[in-house]
Amino acid sequence: MSYNVKEEGNVATVYLDGEIDMDVTEKAKEVILPLVEAKKEVHLNLKDVQYMDSSGISVLIESHQKAMEVGTTVKLKEISKSVLKVIMMAKLEQVLNLD
Repeated sequence: MSYNVKEEGNVATVYLDGEIDMDVTEKAKEVILPLVEAKKEVHLNLKDVQYMDSSGISVLIESHQKAMEVGTTVKLKEISKSVLKVIMMAKLEQVLNLD
């Protein structure tokens, strides 16, 4: 997994690339959660994520829950087909903010 963060005002867009699995979930949290805790509106761009397993999904859920706690939002943008399939299988499309 690689990533790139672009901040504009109170919106931080995190462009994720590659595979999000058990090996990189801690790194993903280290990137996403501080932005959420800073009360930024976080947009996760997932168009270049080829694979996400359940540990990657747990990062999305944890980020979403933390955002609700601090009064901001995490939005999923340009979701790749493979990631969308996992989100739909887990029935999380009603829980997470898909854009």
